[in-house]
Amino acid sequence: MTPINCEKIILASGSPRRHELLTQAGICFETLVADIDETSVPYKNDPGAYVQILSGQKAEHSACQDPEAWTLGADTIVMADNTILGKPCDHDHAVSMLTSLSGRAHSVFTGMTLVCPAKSMARSLTVDTRVWFKSLSQKEIFWYASTDEPYDKAGGYGIQGIGAFMVQKIQGSYSNVVGLPVCELIEILTELQVIQF
Repeated sequence: MTPINCEKIILASGSPRRHELLTQAGICFETLVADIDETSVPYKNDPGAYVQILSGQKAEHSACQDPEAWTLGADTIVMADNTILGKPCDHDHAVSMLTSLSGRAHSVFTGMTLVCPAKSMARSLTVDTRVWFKSLSQKEIFWYASTDEPYDKAGGYGIQGIGAFMVQKIQGSYSNVVGLPVCELIEILTELQVIQF
């Protein structure tokens, strides 16, 4: 596949899912993980603003090391009952989280920020996807929690993996639930002439 980049792109994330999504989209990039303290950003009942702030901090942190490049920062959260569901810390936590999501809808928010310090340019965007889980039996919940899949994912499930069996329907961007809204990102990169077809 011929690269579509016109300019250098840096991904400020170590997420294997974001790495895979960018690679599938035909984008060449380098990875420079942003080491920021996410707990320093207080949540103020606005999930869209929250992920946008975090994505901006990640982008700006990594952009300092290569100001000529376009640096992409992203942050994804899962929201249910106005509560952020992070990554489950153990089996019981995963069971509790999956039980709370069973038979109902929740939201997945991803904030994306692109910055190029040398050009004094930045763009930010938040994408929200609604996800409906089927009603899960206790056996299904315990079985899924016994796999390795829930423990490195916000909300405790992977829609692109084994967890697909739990998802009844979605409204919005599928890739956003995976961790990066690819369609919206490509539109921004094209508009900024960072990539071309």
